[in-house]
Amino acid sequence: MNEERTKILVIVEGAKTDVRLMEHLLSIYGIDEKHQIVSYNTNIYSLYNEMFREVDPENIDILQLMKEHENDLSKKEIFDVYYSDILLIFDFDPHDPQFLDSKISEMLNFFVESSDMGKLYLNYPMVEAFYHMKSIPDEEYESYIVTMDELIAKKYKQRVNYENRNHDYSKFAVNISECNTVICQNIDKSWKLCVLQRTFNNEDTDLPDSNEILQNQLLKMNLKNELAVLCTCVFYIIDYNAKLIL
Repeated sequence: MNEERTKILVIVEGAKTDVRLMEHLLSIYGIDEKHQIVSYNTNIYSLYNEMFREVDPENIDILQLMKEHENDLSKKEIFDVYYSDILLIFDFDPHDPQFLDSKISEMLNFFVESSDMGKLYLNYPMVEAFYHMKSIPDEEYESYIVTMDELIAKKYKQRVNYENRNHDYSKFAVNISECNTVICQNIDKSWKLCVLQRTFNNEDTDLPDSNEILQNQLLKMNLKNELAVLCTCVFYIIDYNAKLIL
């Protein structure tokens, strides 16, 4: 991604944890001034209904769609600005009643380029995956899974709060070194999840294809009724400039 480009729009799902996490990451790496973060205030399946069901998503202006969703009149002008890139940070949420694997696949195959229609980053099962570490590094992180029963019972967030280092999100990954470690552990886990041969152009920052991650997560769901805990929104730092974590 060209660092000299103008403003980058970051569309997140929720107004609290999602916003705080992206604000934190962008600030830690000193790129926050180049980004505008806004909340969609509903989940990815609602976005699917608005953009893909019975309409051609190519004909939808996502900025205007966001503008219609914004209830604060003073913030509507945010969507009248030109953005060189658009990011979408959403939860996988397979326990949602509207979930269909075909919907997610369709969206992930559509939102592939930040400088075009936007690039989608899916967190498995949700954004709280970023904080699901007992220490930094966490030698057990590779084995962390979440079951569908746990998600249906709405117990995952409570589990993360309990297992998070310090039990306080504001004290987690507080500097570049710790953030680098969290990012690299998620990269390592994503490659092992995909069971693909890792390319070594740069072993610390190579990323597997997001669709490969999705298909392997769907396979785990179908075979074992579980998902690997994985935070992919952190991969944006690599996409922006891989040298930031070296």
